[in-house]
Amino acid sequence: MARTVRVGNKFVGEGNPTFVVAEIGINHNGNLEIAERLIDAAIAAGADAVKFQKRTPDLAVPESHRNLMRETPWGLMTYLEYRHRIELGLDAFQEVNRYCEKGGVTWFASVWDEPSVGFMEIFDPVCYKIPSAALTDHSLLRRIRETGRPVILSTGMSTIEQIRDAVGVLGIDDLILLHCTSTYPAKPEELNLRAIQTLQQMFDCPIGYSGHEVGLQTTCAAVVLGAATVERHITLDRAMWGTDQAASVEPHGFKRLVRDIRVIEAAMGDGVKRVYDSELPIQHKLRRI
Repeated sequence: MARTVRVGNKFVGEGNPTFVVAEIGINHNGNLEIAERLIDAAIAAGADAVKFQKRTPDLAVPESHRNLMRETPWGLMTYLEYRHRIELGLDAFQEVNRYCEKGGVTWFASVWDEPSVGFMEIFDPVCYKIPSAALTDHSLLRRIRETGRPVILSTGMSTIEQIRDAVGVLGIDDLILLHCTSTYPAKPEELNLRAIQTLQQMFDCPIGYSGHEVGLQTTCAAVVLGAATVERHITLDRAMWGTDQAASVEPHGFKRLVRDIRVIEAAMGDGVKRVYDSELPIQHKLRRI
């Protein structure tokens, strides 16, 4: 049986409701007002938590990409300049922290480098998320484990061997693994949702799903397959500028997603075949023998 991990005031794992994370990520485009509108949308949808991303651009951006030119809403700039432009700083995250506390919603972040761990420690986070891109960065994994906080690890673009190695570094305690396909948006035929069950069989920890596909039905299918947590990007408008917007869910869609997940949970039952009291009048009416 998979273990249970506490994230804030919620328990994730066997027998608990699906922990739904609205990933704001970088869909705020460096704009605090947009970030707050996304937090509001996640709360209105019934998400259990919102998630941001934190990078140190000078470390997280590969040397080969730093000077590549990019058209942005703020004009033509290098990729490194763009990454700095959309990165929220201390003052902005202090406001995010205040806004989430006011709204009563849990928040945390994906951290992409070791200095970002130190940065996030200021906010006493309920957990850390390790993005798929950092799964093989064992130094970062060890730094995160030093904090003693629960860890959520995405497994996109990773082999089973790489996942085993990462779990070996992190240990299984207070660990949640997320099955993931790291394309934006991901094709349905490449989601491989049955890998959720593969990971369940291999690792004694809660297994969830991080989705980047278009639509909601496949994420609901992940819940049927036993995903203990689901994470989807949230956006105000999929047509907005930004690399993750097209693989995101708009507010009305996110609300439907949470609603459908809760209906699925209620419908799954306990697997014990029984005759319900509501069936007895129909039984009496229709069954002759």
